[in-house]
Amino acid sequence: MKTKDTKPPSIKRKLPFIMALDGIFLPLSLWVAFALRFSSWWPNEIHEHWWLFIVAPLVAMPIFVHNGLYRAVLIYISSRAFFAIVKAVSLQVVILLGLILAMGHQDVTITVFVIYWLVALTMVGGSRAIIRAGLQWYTRNKNASTDVAIYGAGEAGAELAEALQAGHEFTPIAFIDDKHELQGTEIRGLKVYSTLELKGLIKNCGVNQVLLAIPSAQRFRRQQVVDYLESLPLHVRTVPSLMDIVSGRSRVSDLREVGIEDILGRESVPPDEHLLSTCITGKSVMVTGAGGSIGSELCRQIVSQQPSRIVLFDHCEYALYCIEQELREYCKDNCVVLLDKQIIPMLGTVSNQHKIEHVIKTYGVQTLYHAAAYKHVPMVEYNPIEGVKNNIFGTLHTASAALNTNVETFILISTDKAVRPTNVMGATKRMAELVVQALARQPGSTKFSMVRFGNVLGSSGSVVPLFRRQIQAGGPITLTHPDITRYFMTIPEAAQLVIQAGSMVHEGEDAGESTGESAGGHGGDVFVLDMGEPVRIQDMARHMISLYGLKVRDEKNPDGDISIETTQLRPGEKLYEELLLGENVTGTKHPRIMRAHEAELPWDQLKSILYHLEAVCKNDDCDALLKYLDEVVDGYSAQCDVLDPVWIATHQTSHRQQALTLVK
Repeated sequence: MKTKDTKPPSIKRKLPFIMALDGIFLPLSLWVAFALRFSSWWPNEIHEHWWLFIVAPLVAMPIFVHNGLYRAVLIYISSRAFFAIVKAVSLQVVILLGLILAMGHQDVTITVFVIYWLVALTMVGGSRAIIRAGLQWYTRNKNASTDVAIYGAGEAGAELAEALQAGHEFTPIAFIDDKHELQGTEIRGLKVYSTLELKGLIKNCGVNQVLLAIPSAQRFRRQQVVDYLESLPLHVRTVPSLMDIVSGRSRVSDLREVGIEDILGRESVPPDEHLLSTCITGKSVMVTGAGGSIGSELCRQIVSQQPSRIVLFDHCEYALYCIEQELREYCKDNCVVLLDKQIIPMLGTVSNQHKIEHVIKTYGVQTLYHAAAYKHVPMVEYNPIEGVKNNIFGTLHTASAALNTNVETFILISTDKAVRPTNVMGATKRMAELVVQALARQPGSTKFSMVRFGNVLGSSGSVVPLFRRQIQAGGPITLTHPDITRYFMTIPEAAQLVIQAGSMVHEGEDAGESTGESAGGHGGDVFVLDMGEPVRIQDMARHMISLYGLKVRDEKNPDGDISIETTQLRPGEKLYEELLLGENVTGTKHPRIMRAHEAELPWDQLKSILYHLEAVCKNDDCDALLKYLDEVVDGYSAQCDVLDPVWIATHQTSHRQQALTLVK
């Protein structure tokens, strides 16, 4: 059976043409070399060495094939391909010169071959450059590409320009850069302009998009640039962050929308490498909720710290499959061979303590990050019993399994909504903290701690993806309240700080600074991440609209593009979030991690509370459940109306049956 040629037909048709050109240009280059050397259009030396004009292409073709000159797609040919041309032509010249010397033809000097080398490079390389330019021009005109300016004329900007010039979606027409020494110069054939000249490019050249190519710039500087671009009628996109490029997760040409995290985030603090590795490197690590927003990012950062094994535990098959495949790709790309065989995906629920204990024993888990939780406030408000089962009893079963199997370190991922909660989700997370605090005082070798932080940008529950979808659909953007504020942090920074905070439980109190700050924990600590300043959600929405090159439609600007509408606070939603319960807070050796000294409940008292909670859950009594949470969770105040649809339907049916009985 014949093997089908996988090359596109267009490429197969162009190959004979390119080879024919080389077959013409090489003898032509040789003739030019003789003519220039001997100052004659047809010197006698050509008659004596006529065979060179046949041998030159015969020697060159196999060398060109071996060096891949006929594999490159001309429209995408890069500087590496031109380097291959230099190498191939040079090798061919050396072989021809060797043949001449071996045959004793001293009358043909080395000068002829030096000239031949230069002319052949010009013709072979120049022909490909001309063809590439022509194809790119044709493709851009055929597909009506968008003219864009690239902000940043550094290495990333030059690489981006080269990638865009080979494509057909965008046509880079200029660089923008603040460095005076670059302004007025040309890079990749594009002139570098100052920031002040950008308005002229918009007016005279029709530029309506700017691509940010400053991945290594400090966040404060990026914010300055974006703030300036927001004032112009431009759609702003960006190359990936330096971390994503260095890690291999993204390429410079992988353009994305400018995320709100690019302008609302803080400068990241360099991580403490010791804290990052303490509970991970060389250890068997398990993550519950591994397929979620925080859980999956924890897995990515854990793998980069070289654990001996990672156990991915989740009840969602698809989410588990996605993170498993991503980690395997990472290991393959980074040659992490051992770990690739030790990525263990486990389907299961955190309510099954027996299953968790079996997994821990089987894979020798030493560090356990418990990220599994129901976290969407309105969803848990409508399903309070499931929220209690998963968030409280799921934590109880997972933490108890860790204690029974002597796991070295257990870290609970908590939330700012656990502070004086106004919703069931927050109340269940505060109860989960109380469970871990109580278990930390029980006999055993497991070190327990909790890490509490606010919203993460871009997570499944974040407003950012919602706002982005609403803008792309033409609006409106919906806010639950004009003054609502939230703390925000990027997912990678949150996961990195969680890992460092979890390691502090092993640091000991002696490592504190001279100022009296303690460096670590002793078990049962509630660590609180510094989330920076709270963000007004309405300001975030306005920023996002501007980044798309659009304008807000309101009373002042009725001709704007996207309106912002206010609905009402959702069930259980706070106007403002808090991160601490009390004022008794101390610092740690890390400037972004604090320790909150929270009230605790003795295990015996907590067991009684859990017993009653379990009883009301078994009876599906939402009313009793909310009242009980109201009594035991500090700051929680139950909603006036029970929102659980099943409870409502059940009680409506019960009331209807009672009414029918009375009628009869």
